[in-house]
Amino acid sequence: MTVTAPQGFRASGVAAGLKPSGKPDVALVVNDGPSDVAAAVFTTNRCKANPVLWSEQVMADRRAKAVVLNSGGANCYTGPTGFQTTHASAELVAQRLGFGAIDVVVCSTGLIGEELDRDKLTAGIEKAVTELSTRGGAAAAEAIMTTDTRSKQTVREGDGYTIGGMAKGAGMLAPALATMLVVVTTDAAIDSETADRALRAATRVTFDRLDSDGCMSTNDTVLLMCSGASGKTPDADEFTALLTEVCHDLAQQLLGDAEGSEHDIAIQVVNAATEDDALAVGRAIARSNLFKTAVYGKDPNWGRILAAVGTTEAAFEPSELDVAFNGVWICRGGAPGEPRDAVDLSGREVTVTVDLKAGQQSATIWTNDLTKAYVHENSAYST
Repeated sequence: MTVTAPQGFRASGVAAGLKPSGKPDVALVVNDGPSDVAAAVFTTNRCKANPVLWSEQVMADRRAKAVVLNSGGANCYTGPTGFQTTHASAELVAQRLGFGAIDVVVCSTGLIGEELDRDKLTAGIEKAVTELSTRGGAAAAEAIMTTDTRSKQTVREGDGYTIGGMAKGAGMLAPALATMLVVVTTDAAIDSETADRALRAATRVTFDRLDSDGCMSTNDTVLLMCSGASGKTPDADEFTALLTEVCHDLAQQLLGDAEGSEHDIAIQVVNAATEDDALAVGRAIARSNLFKTAVYGKDPNWGRILAAVGTTEAAFEPSELDVAFNGVWICRGGAPGEPRDAVDLSGREVTVTVDLKAGQQSATIWTNDLTKAYVHENSAYST
């Protein structure tokens, strides 16, 4: 269940001392080829971290031979020195592995506004290079964790090829990615255009629909690296479908580890006039603190859902809306339906369905409840 499951990849994860805890904090994933095709999507936040600014340049030609990642510091809003640290990281990896710095993607995660200790990072990269292994994927997945309580990994087998992935993220999870670093690897032999289209199609219906707390990170990166080592060229649609499975699995693992959450919530908006309408309604509900705290309190308060729906410009008639919690339609036609006490919210999985009765389109947004533990975690994050 690692990024080294596909042929042609090595990885490592080491402790460099960037985290006060002394836990692993530098990861390296290397594509040994024969292909170096890659694709990436980044945060759409206008306030981008130094590694994102660097990596956007790297990915201009849709090729990458390695990615170096650190936790213990976002390297965001750290001035020219911070960008130099990012560049130096790529230069060091490239020098040690025998290719150009422009082939090295860099990712960082952690607290914004704190300079990384370049000496510690450099020593960590040196160590990571020496520990590269075809069995190093699990160590890499551990090294990118911040407030995560567990590492996130997955593998899918295609017809003669493999896709593996790792991710980190537990807070600041919102569309246009989430505060996450994701590395996906495959030994499929595909071209850069296919890789790019497949990744964008996969992230559009997975990571982009994860909306844990409505906060967008400065460091989001999802990277796909393709070694071509299997020699298998799958059908583009088949590959996209399998890649989407990988991304969905990782996205759900991120959701399940959201800071302090006690409920994973799928918000299904059905019978919308357009998919955009369905997404707008789903996101409005997902970002309603009143709704999220109600779920935390196991209260199926459907009035808070309708209030959120009404803030959107989606097409619907307010008097015709239906709402269900876990299949119990407690609101029908904008009025009370089945009794609220028929809803059981004791389990972790919660499904909310909103029927707009305005068309035939649908979409699902995934979110979680808002708990006291989330408030505690984020009120003390920098201290």
